[in-house]
Amino acid sequence: MTKAEGFKDQGEYTPDNLLAGEYPRVERVVTIAVGADLAKGAVLGRITANGKFKLSASASADGSQTPDAILAERANAADNDVQAVVYFSGEFNENALVLGAGHTLDSVRIALRAKNVYLRRNQK
Repeated sequence: MTKAEGFKDQGEYTPDNLLAGEYPRVERVVTIAVGADLAKGAVLGRITANGKFKLSASASADGSQTPDAILAERANAADNDVQAVVYFSGEFNENALVLGAGHTLDSVRIALRAKNVYLRRNQK
């Protein structure tokens, strides 16, 4: 297929299906701690000692074991701390979330609900 004259390729859009409803979303820029390349939709916990965020894992003992936010964009913090946008409230597709070791949808659902982050099942 050829492009019609006068039109430019503007790239393509692949929906991620992370958002799941109309509940108000609160977004903030936070620091993602060095140590991982995180995908959009990662469930994050906050490290108590320094206030930075990382992928929430149930066996952590630094405060990040408690789910606190949803990553709104990819964050490559493999080599350095990075700034990234996270959601502190909203309604999200549980099928689009990235969970850390030891977490299940059931284990993060209650902690996130207490923070006005609600999970529901959308299409994949």
